[in-house]
Amino acid sequence: MPKKFSKLIAAVLTFAIFFLPLRAMAADAWAVAAQAAGVWAVYKSVLKSMLELGNDVNAQMAARKQDIETNGTAKNPRDIQIVNDVMTRLINSGAYELRVNSLPFVWNVNESEKFNAACYPMNYVTVNLGLLKNLNYDENKIAAVLAHEMTHGIEQHSAKIFANATAQQMGAIMIGVNVDNANIDWSKFGGMVGYSIAKSVIVPAEYAADEGGFYLMTSAGFNPGGGAAAMARMDYYFRYETRDFLEFDAHDKPGEQTFSDHPETEMREQKLSQLLTDYSCGHVTVKKVERSYKVFIDGKEIYTANYNNAADNAYYFAGGLARAFHDYNSVDEWNFRKGAGTSTDFLNDEKAFKQVREIAFLENIGSKIQAAVTLAYKNENPKTRQKYFDAEKKRLAAWQKVKAESLNAQKKFAKQLRINADAYSDYGEGQLALKEIERAIAAKNQDDLPECLSIRGRAKAVCGDFTGALADCNDALAQDSKNLYNFLNRADVYKMRGDIALALKDIDTALKIDDKVAVSYKLRGEVFDKVGDAVKAEENYRRCYELTKKNPYSIPEKYLEKIDADAYKKMKDAEAKRDKE
Repeated sequence: MPKKFSKLIAAVLTFAIFFLPLRAMAADAWAVAAQAAGVWAVYKSVLKSMLELGNDVNAQMAARKQDIETNGTAKNPRDIQIVNDVMTRLINSGAYELRVNSLPFVWNVNESEKFNAACYPMNYVTVNLGLLKNLNYDENKIAAVLAHEMTHGIEQHSAKIFANATAQQMGAIMIGVNVDNANIDWSKFGGMVGYSIAKSVIVPAEYAADEGGFYLMTSAGFNPGGGAAAMARMDYYFRYETRDFLEFDAHDKPGEQTFSDHPETEMREQKLSQLLTDYSCGHVTVKKVERSYKVFIDGKEIYTANYNNAADNAYYFAGGLARAFHDYNSVDEWNFRKGAGTSTDFLNDEKAFKQVREIAFLENIGSKIQAAVTLAYKNENPKTRQKYFDAEKKRLAAWQKVKAESLNAQKKFAKQLRINADAYSDYGEGQLALKEIERAIAAKNQDDLPECLSIRGRAKAVCGDFTGALADCNDALAQDSKNLYNFLNRADVYKMRGDIALALKDIDTALKIDDKVAVSYKLRGEVFDKVGDAVKAEENYRRCYELTKKNPYSIPEKYLEKIDADAYKKMKDAEAKRDKE
């Protein structure tokens, strides 16, 4: 986990990494207090606030900016590329759906040497360089960890945990307290909430994210053994390498109660190994025997991995077998055939099969595998296979339900998708803007499709597609020429393309529709600044500043210093103070 965060981000980050389903409570003291004192309202209120934070593009971009400023970005292009490749594959090929109030994933590889990664509430994933190094840049292990982190974001775990813990502590405080609450030390309430989350949530949370991550990474085509292999590597690191007992919790301090003990890595490894077995329709198992790992097909030992990389070799060998049993309904589909020399080859060139084929060749056990696989299908109980695929269909149906709920979401959520897309363009993130605006256009309760088109046009311009951008903007104006934002979006496209006269003409038209919209003056200020007319730029920024009720962040600093020197000084002093904290 990165070294330093602001108070808000540090708090929500802790909750972003771990998850525990809301515990069922009988008629105990907390439940009674919750019902009697209306603590349920506290839960709902906090949940609403946390979900809004998770759907705030500005918060997401601020989290990324802070992470980069504090922890840097990896300098080696290889480090960045492998994470980009894995995340892109998980996002584009994995079986999941974003909820309507969830943002698309954004990520960064920071320079921290600690063996960790984390997901913020707003779906920002930060990956420590130390994680990549300690996983030997192995894409399957990296995929398992990143799919684990993505699961926290997909399921919006942080919002649910924080709301649950807040209400739980509120209820606990209210038991035996006088009506005037005179004996409550409210200054310690935040710490109590944090403690409740840490000690009640973290261990089961990791198991839940491990399982969700397993299904996500396997659906994206990664080797099913990646998760168990990553846990085996982490277990070894815990036992024999790290001497920093605080490495996995940036918030703990010596002498204080530890908050974030990860659950036993060995237990997590076993659970992930069992998921691999289930994925193989029960045929493939891996057992650790002292320092060796043995792989079995229906109880028959097929391969033993010893010494260096034993866990990797065993789990990837088993993972390749598991994927084949999962994907193929008969031994014929394995395509057993004569290989080089006396070897027997099988399967194909898919990445998930790479290790099992290589090890089979090196150990010359292809024929042994063929015999075991043939017998496995012959003796297979059809109900076992059907049971697993019924469960898989149920999971896919659940994602389709999430997608349907997003498409049919209330108007306010559909509108927020449109707002989010526009915000991404403000940050120069054209591809993210396009993702969000397509979701907005698909929403059945979208209330302004013409504006969606102009926002999509602006996003295309950010990506450099000016022809497509103007086509969308012109279409938007053909459908609705009364919406000033359709003119402003086209004006911005013209500005990016360098057509200054056309940009100013559209801004003037927008001002005729409504001359009290700050963004019109802001955009005109940007246009004049771009062509070097500082006088007219300042004039427009001054009007923007007035309409935003003197918001110092509404205009560029170089103009703020001229327009309101006192506000500029206060803003810079505040920034300097934050940097020192």
